[in-house]
Amino acid sequence: MSKIEKVLVTGKTHTTASSAGITARGHDGSLDIQLSSPSLGAEPLHVFSAVQPHPTAEQLFAGAWSACYIAAVGLVAKQMKLTLPADLAVDIEVDLGQTGSAYFLQARLTLRAPGLTHDVATNLAHAADEICPYSKATRGNIEVALNVLTA
Repeated sequence: MSKIEKVLVTGKTHTTASSAGITARGHDGSLDIQLSSPSLGAEPLHVFSAVQPHPTAEQLFAGAWSACYIAAVGLVAKQMKLTLPADLAVDIEVDLGQTGSAYFLQARLTLRAPGLTHDVATNLAHAADEICPYSKATRGNIEVALNVLTA
């Protein structure tokens, strides 16, 4: 994997999950989507509702990845018999960058789990990363940093 020498653009999303659905918001207001994740046998609770004009491809990728990842967090928490905090969130930043004349992506995922211990949140984050199809698709293909915040 090549390291990016120069970041050209970053797509950022902040994703939350609640009984009302999964919502991803872009940092600059150009993306605000009600996201859908697979129901895994149950009726789907969420649908795509609105895309604001001109989100970047990096924001769309970050938003889709975050919907998948936050669903994986929920599945792992259920397996661990862990109650997730109401203000659980995932922030994903996807950079498009350049090294020489070649273009690459890199990403940073941050699981925000206020109230959980750092060790529990870290185990949860890594276990979700192992089962999330977007994380699997990027593993070994792009640089990805996985961070956990509990405060």
